[in-house]
Amino acid sequence: MKTGSMIFSLLHVPRCRIHCLANYWGETFHSLGKTCGNNSSIRLFGSRIYGLQGGHRKKWTQRPITTNTEGNGSTKSRSTKHEILSETILANATVNVNKTQLDQFQEIQYCDIQQEIAQNKDLSSLVTVIVFDTETTGLSRENDRIIEIALRDLQGGENSTFQTLVNPQRRVPNSHIHGITTQMVNKPGVPRMEDLVPILFRYVQSRQKPGGYVLWVAHNARCFDVPFIMHELRRCSTQIPPNWLFVDTLPLARELMKSGGAELSSTSLPALRELYRIKVDGSAHRAMVDVNTLSLVLPKLTFDLKLTLSGLVKKSFRDTDIINSKKKKKNSD
Repeated sequence: MKTGSMIFSLLHVPRCRIHCLANYWGETFHSLGKTCGNNSSIRLFGSRIYGLQGGHRKKWTQRPITTNTEGNGSTKSRSTKHEILSETILANATVNVNKTQLDQFQEIQYCDIQQEIAQNKDLSSLVTVIVFDTETTGLSRENDRIIEIALRDLQGGENSTFQTLVNPQRRVPNSHIHGITTQMVNKPGVPRMEDLVPILFRYVQSRQKPGGYVLWVAHNARCFDVPFIMHELRRCSTQIPPNWLFVDTLPLARELMKSGGAELSSTSLPALRELYRIKVDGSAHRAMVDVNTLSLVLPKLTFDLKLTLSGLVKKSFRDTDIINSKKKKKNSD
């Protein structure tokens, strides 16, 4: 996938010396494929944490008001109300700037990000890669709502995953798709999106590198997950941070299919899972299950495409790219 906003080229690595993402993440993916090891998981509210093949995980459970830490048979609780309040996201400020100037500023800002990443020799010190997935009440980005979100920081370590149900404050009409019912999201303790946003932002900030960028990866991210997140944040009077970039693995699957180098039946995530013989616990169309699946698919997919981390960044897009493409389509109509 190409974006017209990219001006600076990224790292040019000869094909014979390509350092693939599978090697870049190395031990992280090796441990993911065998067991979850000691990785911990942050949950605000949900049914259960889905693991990968084998293994057990310690769990740190965080709710909107209290944080429970589980481990070694003991449980500790402390109030986090004051912390949540201190992390409240400010509403968008009104700035008297010419729209053309603003667009040019955003263009330059994004190019600066691309250039900085390209010039950095140690990308592991700059980029945090997070695989994510959402479940929703339907397909309309404007009218439907997110009811579950899950994340996995591929760097691993303590609290490397985040999962929660979200109260959409409405009926869930498509439970047959993902198994999430209206009763499940209306239970006490399930956060509304406006309660979740500051907690989610704080979690992501705790995972990102100092002065670095967050590369969000999802299957069908451009047409589904990212637009949903954009609308939910806008509804909560905030916006996507400027250091967040997004990668859609659906175009990567299309590249793989066109290359003819693999017997891929379709470009869906289940088809990729079948191609790479990946096994995960739980049913598809639950956020954490799909995150675990994509976390194991990604290194194999990038290896087959001979794609470096800088190459993955080159295929990234911003939320503003989606907005601008909609404007262009509207103007052309």
